[in-house]
Amino acid sequence: MAINLGKNELPNQWIISELPEFTHIVMGQSPSSETYNFDGIGLPFFQGKAEFGTIYPTISKYCSVPNKIADEGATLLSVRAPVGPTNLANIRCCIGRGLAAIHPMGGMDPKFILLLFRSIEPNLSGEGTGSTFSAITKTFVDDLKFAIPPINEQKRIVAKIEELFSELDNGIATLKTVREQLKIYRQSVLKHAFQGKLTAKWREENADKLESPDQLITRIQQEREVRFQQQLEDWETAVKEWEANDKDGKKPVKPKEFVKQGEVGLGSELVFDIPETWKSMLMGHVFSVHVGSTPSRTKNEFWNGDIFWVSSGEVAFCEINKTAETITAEGYENTSTEIHQEGTVLLAMIGEGKTRGQAAILRVPAAHNQNTAAIRVSEIDLQPEYIYYFLQYQYEQTRRVGSGNNQKALNKNRVASIQFPLCSIQEQIVIVQLLSEKLSFVESLDNELNIQLAKAKKLRLSILKKAFSGQLVSQNSNDEPASELLARIQAEKHITSPCRPQKTRKTRSTLGH
Repeated sequence: MAINLGKNELPNQWIISELPEFTHIVMGQSPSSETYNFDGIGLPFFQGKAEFGTIYPTISKYCSVPNKIADEGATLLSVRAPVGPTNLANIRCCIGRGLAAIHPMGGMDPKFILLLFRSIEPNLSGEGTGSTFSAITKTFVDDLKFAIPPINEQKRIVAKIEELFSELDNGIATLKTVREQLKIYRQSVLKHAFQGKLTAKWREENADKLESPDQLITRIQQEREVRFQQQLEDWETAVKEWEANDKDGKKPVKPKEFVKQGEVGLGSELVFDIPETWKSMLMGHVFSVHVGSTPSRTKNEFWNGDIFWVSSGEVAFCEINKTAETITAEGYENTSTEIHQEGTVLLAMIGEGKTRGQAAILRVPAAHNQNTAAIRVSEIDLQPEYIYYFLQYQYEQTRRVGSGNNQKALNKNRVASIQFPLCSIQEQIVIVQLLSEKLSFVESLDNELNIQLAKAKKLRLSILKKAFSGQLVSQNSNDEPASELLARIQAEKHITSPCRPQKTRKTRSTLGH
């Protein structure tokens, strides 16, 4: 790469110099694991970015027989996935192969070197090579070139950056505090909704018009029984047609009888703090729950068809209007997945990251994979958004339910056994409307906070860019020119190692601003 900074753009007393001309570079090397300990024997041992803090690394282990050593004041540069992050060594330490130590020379301020590297971190991050993971070499580090000001100006630059960064950090801290408060407010709104507090006044004003949960459940179960009988008849007809066609294609799947109230109950039942006119139910008592599947990946004819197919990664508290992948009718016929109608709520069942426990609403008919459960809410004319918002409210609890010993996952029975508060359809509509309004405001404000945080990050880089191109602080003609500083450093190196021949290197890359 070559991002050139013309010499005529720099103040007169600055100079462009290669990194080894003003620093001593030590590339890390991992010592034997037998020398690692947690008892404070030897030197603190840092392997890579994992130990990095905001400025200084955190000591987690030591090395009794250190190999490559960084002195206090060295900039620790991550040279292996990720490439570019930095910290400042505040103690003599041992460094592993994931780090390089950049030692300032000639009295240069250690923080100046640290900030110098932070100004080019975005450039460095894309420079790693390697088939397994990204890394940069000693040659690459040696070939880096920087614009260097006089030492006195370096000190003014560091002081000014710290002043501006302090103000910026205070602003960022405020933004993050507001964002955390917003999360608390959001959860509070959801809690009030599903405890009946959000609609308490409305419920009181409409008490004589509402269908009770018991009446609603009775009606739902009657409707489900009628639907099951119809599905059974349709299945019998489909099987006869399938047999008449010499059993061509996928054999129609016999519908499963719906789970009646009282038949699902894994573990002790949870109790919600809900109004007397509401009722605690299990998902499987009210809705039919289905688990999907994936057509064979080795069959090209199963994929890129006209049927939407949802992967668990797409179930991310959102509405699904299209999917990243589609399957063909042939793929559908050769797998056990089903197509669910619009208004079905999907729940991700597997994943140690954020995925498990997240929900989505289908806005188009779609099939789905085996890592998601389909809760057919719209099948019985209840509000899909009501269940969707409830699963947002219960996200952490749902994840705990799916915390297995080997693989953290939910399954069909666990999804069917999720308890939720049931109220009348009329009240569900009001709750959904109120939550939509309030959470839209929360989302809008959260987006604005994220925009401001992104601007703060850009401002930080802008400050660094100005600092290291001579635009942040004033110059002083009485300062020792950087050229004299470098000459002095070279003289000191010659005195320290008079017999060491000077290497002539051809610079391959230049990093500037």
